[in-house]
Amino acid sequence: MVGNLPGLLALSIWTALTLTFLSSPFVQAAPSRFLHPGVFLSRARLELIRIQVRRGEEPWASAYDAMLAFPMAALNRTATPYENVECGSNSIPNIGCTPERQDALASYAMSLAWYISREEKYALKAVEYLNAWGAMLKSHNGSNAPLQTGWSAASWARSAEIIRYTYGGWQQSDIAQFETMLRTAYVPQLLVGSNSNGNWELVMMEAAIGISVFLSDGSIYDQALTRFLSRIPAYLYLESDGPLPAISQFSTTSLNTEAKLIKYWQYQSTFMDGLAQETCRDFTHSGYGISSISHAAETLRLQGLNLYTTAVNATTFSLTTNSTQQTPVKLATRLSKALEFHAQYEPNGGNVPAPTSLCNGTLNLGLGPVTEVPFMALHSRLRMNLPSTEQVTLAQRPAGTNYLFVGWETLTSAGLFE
Repeated sequence: MVGNLPGLLALSIWTALTLTFLSSPFVQAAPSRFLHPGVFLSRARLELIRIQVRRGEEPWASAYDAMLAFPMAALNRTATPYENVECGSNSIPNIGCTPERQDALASYAMSLAWYISREEKYALKAVEYLNAWGAMLKSHNGSNAPLQTGWSAASWARSAEIIRYTYGGWQQSDIAQFETMLRTAYVPQLLVGSNSNGNWELVMMEAAIGISVFLSDGSIYDQALTRFLSRIPAYLYLESDGPLPAISQFSTTSLNTEAKLIKYWQYQSTFMDGLAQETCRDFTHSGYGISSISHAAETLRLQGLNLYTTAVNATTFSLTTNSTQQTPVKLATRLSKALEFHAQYEPNGGNVPAPTSLCNGTLNLGLGPVTEVPFMALHSRLRMNLPSTEQVTLAQRPAGTNYLFVGWETLTSAGLFE
């Protein structure tokens, strides 16, 4: 795997990968053999979590208790599957949308509780959710269907991966049924991507990458990885990118003028290190994007591609040169700048007044419970100094769930890495 190779060999592999970008719409980077469990959490990480909780160590013990106290973690809660889920803008209509997202998160909570406690009642409950939806779901419809598939499948993939590869009691026929559901009700919509606000495509690719690992499907992995890499510099800006943000190679038709690009960046025309495409919309949606980037990066790292330490280029489009280009992903730099940029304005991160050059001086704050994973990756693992992010992270422990696709990340990620 690339992450374990000497630097020179790894560099030669990723030079070849860059050439693949130039000659093909999709990279060819799927591992020859997928690591399982390997969606967001590895077996080694799960063991670290279990040991910390069993020893009563903080903040993991309290975070575990807090997770089990959530209504979604109740053992008497029942699954509410739908055959056809229809989701519109602002949840109008909301036919099965909330139940799908929350059942997926509930299954994930149960899979974590199973591994930590080794009490089979939790595994059985996780399987109950997986089987209920696996037997029922056929399609997603409505204007918010792409986003809905991303949110729900991100949690399904995490839960199913843990149960399949650590429990042993999930029947093969039920696993096959669940795999079919993923391939028919999720994958076709996810791999189309989205030209909406960037948090949409980021969570869709997070979900697709997770599904590809669960299915051990290299084709899905490569397609999702290509869109994911192209979207990162199109969502988080660095001044080294040029005077204007990069554009995803899949969004060149909709963003073909500077005026359209500035409108897409919420009418922000002054670009600075760490700015997100949705900063001037609100910090909550920016947090969604940051969260999906960090989730997917963890899965990719487990599968051999460490975006934090490996030099990787993404194919993007530049309006400045009116041409396709290779933009360095620079994930450690890009994500750390984004975290500190946003955290400094949060009440618990510094409460810095917004300059008039940023969103006309008015910010809609509230990152949400999304900083644990990137803070772990950058601070705990890479020893980067992130003072504002640290303040925000510590202030919201134990982090809970946003009821969409983020869940219990103090428990899974606070200071723990492998």
